[in-house]
Amino acid sequence: MTTVLLPAAEPATRRVRGRRRATTAPAATGHRPEIQGLRALAVLMVVTYHVWFGRVSGGVDIFLLISAFLMTLSFVRKGETRTGLKLAGYWLRTFSRLLPAAAIALIGTMAASWLFLPKARWDGVLEQVWSSLGYFQNWFLAAESVDYYANDHSGASPLQHFWSLSVQGQIFILWPLLFAAAALAGRIFRLRYRTAVTVVFGLVFAGSLAYSVHATATTQSFAYFDTRARLWEFALGTLLAVVLPYVRLPKPAAVAAGWTGLAAMLSAGFLIDVEGSFPGYIALWPLLAAALIIIAGSTGSRIGVDRFLSWKPVVGLGGISYALYLWHWPVLVIYMAWRGREAVGLPGGSAVIALSLILSWLTTRLAERPVLGLGFMKKKPGQAVAILVLAALVAAPAAGWQYANRIEAEAAAAAHTRELAEAKARGAMFTQEQKDNPGALALLAEAPPAGDPAAPVIPSLDELGGQWVQVGPKCEEVLKPVGNETAAENCQHLAGKDGAKRILAIGNSHTQQWSGPLTLMAEKYGYDVVFLFKGACQFGTGSEGRAQDCVDFNTAALNYALEQKPDAVFTVATAAQPETPEEHAVNGLADAASQLQEAGIQVVGIRDTPRFAFDMITCIKEEGVNGAGCNTLLPDKLAAVSPVEELGAQVPGMVFMDLTDKVCPDGACPPVIGNVYVYMDTNHLTAAFTRSTLPFFDDRFHEATGWKRP
Repeated sequence: MTTVLLPAAEPATRRVRGRRRATTAPAATGHRPEIQGLRALAVLMVVTYHVWFGRVSGGVDIFLLISAFLMTLSFVRKGETRTGLKLAGYWLRTFSRLLPAAAIALIGTMAASWLFLPKARWDGVLEQVWSSLGYFQNWFLAAESVDYYANDHSGASPLQHFWSLSVQGQIFILWPLLFAAAALAGRIFRLRYRTAVTVVFGLVFAGSLAYSVHATATTQSFAYFDTRARLWEFALGTLLAVVLPYVRLPKPAAVAAGWTGLAAMLSAGFLIDVEGSFPGYIALWPLLAAALIIIAGSTGSRIGVDRFLSWKPVVGLGGISYALYLWHWPVLVIYMAWRGREAVGLPGGSAVIALSLILSWLTTRLAERPVLGLGFMKKKPGQAVAILVLAALVAAPAAGWQYANRIEAEAAAAAHTRELAEAKARGAMFTQEQKDNPGALALLAEAPPAGDPAAPVIPSLDELGGQWVQVGPKCEEVLKPVGNETAAENCQHLAGKDGAKRILAIGNSHTQQWSGPLTLMAEKYGYDVVFLFKGACQFGTGSEGRAQDCVDFNTAALNYALEQKPDAVFTVATAAQPETPEEHAVNGLADAASQLQEAGIQVVGIRDTPRFAFDMITCIKEEGVNGAGCNTLLPDKLAAVSPVEELGAQVPGMVFMDLTDKVCPDGACPPVIGNVYVYMDTNHLTAAFTRSTLPFFDDRFHEATGWKRP
């Protein structure tokens, strides 16, 4: 869209100091090319900050404001002229315009993912294809609490950026309903339509901003993707469009406002700490900066910022800005994954931006515009058919690919089961895979598999991002936690035999990494296991060292354990440090364990695994598995005396496990044991390795608990 419609008829005006000041809301139509230039600048901020700086720029927030601003101009004009809001027509027209470019980007990203991403990441990409197509990607990421600020994007989803498009799509449905509500309120209370709109969206602005500030302070990782925390940004755009006709700045002031807004807009991502602050009140910085530029408008000055924003190349870039936003992120993520890099640098970043621009131009000029120019796209039935066809073009390959993946996974599982059965029938102790890549099994005291030196180390470096264990389906019915959304979403249940003992595993990712052998042990003996995990949230009472969302999760998890009364609660009991051997008991675990023990629930604490100040896989790539920097001595990573001894004294009856000698055998912590990578990053063990610890985990769990094996 290269023009902005202003209200249709011009009211009576009077001239003040050579300029006209409206006595009522003006209703003139006008061309605002600087808005298109502003859109171009916003997308360039997003792209360059993502590609080169690894930061969030505030450009997306400006997009949201512009979207609401443009939408409001149209709806206010309709409301004031009483031509009818025609909501169904608006929705069909809007989504039929959005889908052509989005569908092409989704199909192209699927194709590139198939070509360049490891199989371990395919299922994740396909999940996000569906959430992107359905405009609920933001809620998907909110539930996953994705770190949108991570400097290393090589393991990110190539469709993660669809979160903002999902928020916009939801607003495109909600906002017309609010405009209709304003029209109804205006009739009931006999208000001018513009006044009613101001009241309705003023309330939305105030309520959403208050919620956003609170949510950002308590659950920022969730709030970042929460539509409710973003409503105020759209409402600000609406209010700006409503009051703009009454704002007239003298030319010098308009010129100053424009350049001030531009400077503030471009500098926001560098001067403020976006991480942990958006989308709270700090987001007002880029939004008010963009509002200043819009208020400055067409100054008519040779030195006005609108002269730059109206420059033909900038306006032209604004014309492909939507497609550029669609393409830049998948190109960046897939490029880094393909090259095995954590950053692209200046040459690589330039190539990423250049390719994104080419794809954007091709998508806009050769696909989007021709499709939108078809005659049937101007009528409702044609628009409805177009939406269905475009959705089907994305859904068909996504569904087919998922089906093929499921068939392949089932075949692999069946083959593995057959191999185990055949090995057992032959009296063999290990499968061929375990012989080639024994992992911790190589540390068995009796008859350990030696490992095949010619076999490749597993998992491949490209598959490390998929080394998290999926333990079972989500908890249902009486096992589903209530009162905490995160606990409810993150609860998984591996059903055991009737009457079997139940184990409840609670904690952060360091508890989750042991779900591999815990799951295998449960399957072996028929134990029932429930998993409650929240990233970066150690299990314990109190708020020391914890964000509010972690405190809330732990409260819900402890209450859940006391209600469910499992036979045992399993969690990580200590916390290691990445740069020193300092190690301490998890804050508040003693109190939580005491409450559980008093309720007759056994608590099993496992010692934390070593953490590193460097990424182990990057070290391997640079130095090799035998590199001195990748092989660390155990005394440099963990305390000489485990803090569990102190914890045990505080909580009599609490029992402990320690598998440090299997992660760091003979006093050293190598990156590879038994042809298996031990670490996937700076501090998390691979699922392939933890599963290989099953015999040791099994023995030490039962030794700690005193349970008799079924």
